[in-house]
Amino acid sequence: MNNKIKLIFCDMDGTLLDENSNLPPDFDEVIDEVIRRGAIFAPASGRQYTALTLQMEKYADEFIFISENGTFAARHDKELFASVMDTAEVLRILKEGSRIPGAYPVLCGKRIAYVNEAFRPYLREMQKYFTQNRIVPDLEATAAAEPLIKIAYCDAEQGDAEHTIYPGLAKLHGPVHVALSSNYWVDIMNPGMNKGFAVKKLQELLGIPPENCAAFGDYLNDLEMLKAVKYSFAMENAHPALFEAANYRAPANTAYGVTKKLRELLDAGLI
Repeated sequence: MNNKIKLIFCDMDGTLLDENSNLPPDFDEVIDEVIRRGAIFAPASGRQYTALTLQMEKYADEFIFISENGTFAARHDKELFASVMDTAEVLRILKEGSRIPGAYPVLCGKRIAYVNEAFRPYLREMQKYFTQNRIVPDLEATAAAEPLIKIAYCDAEQGDAEHTIYPGLAKLHGPVHVALSSNYWVDIMNPGMNKGFAVKKLQELLGIPPENCAAFGDYLNDLEMLKAVKYSFAMENAHPALFEAANYRAPANTAYGVTKKLRELLDAGLI
């Protein structure tokens, strides 16, 4: 295989999307050329699958969508892989999480999310990432009845998850993977699950090695993804830890760094 990029993974919030959660103004123009040259674009986000396909409805049949921090991936609305959590583990996490002040749980199914009544005042924050959601009377009963791929805890009150809810949730790490996803969110998944796992799984399924892949990210849940490709870009607004993991830098999301770098790669004939 030649050295051209065939598969491009891209985080959404803080990376591709600007401060108002909008796509770059030249996104369609750049992506149309990427597709014309035979490369695949794969949004890779902590967001729900349904939220991703809704925002990128135009490309629903073109992109591979990696959702829920790597625990679910689909193309042409068909599941490529999913990592369903053990019910007993979910119940244990809910019990431990209930002891952490300000930690609001969201149970993530493959295409819908569940919260309890206590989360109602904060639905606006949730709906940016989980467009398909339902308030249920009993989260434990829902966990026992529905296949879940992730539990997301939200610091909806202070927006400082790294210092408020993450320290308590991080103690669960081991039997499960605990990832700080943003100032508001901490994600809990099966062990070994992250965006990097999803990248490697897709590389295997599609027969595309790391040397022919690119990735863009800005936060700690993007670390493994950046390490799994050759053309790894940390945004200028990234968490400092990403600068060590990435081989390259891109301008900030507010300066539309992803499309700028994709244009450079296109112009250089690397896509």
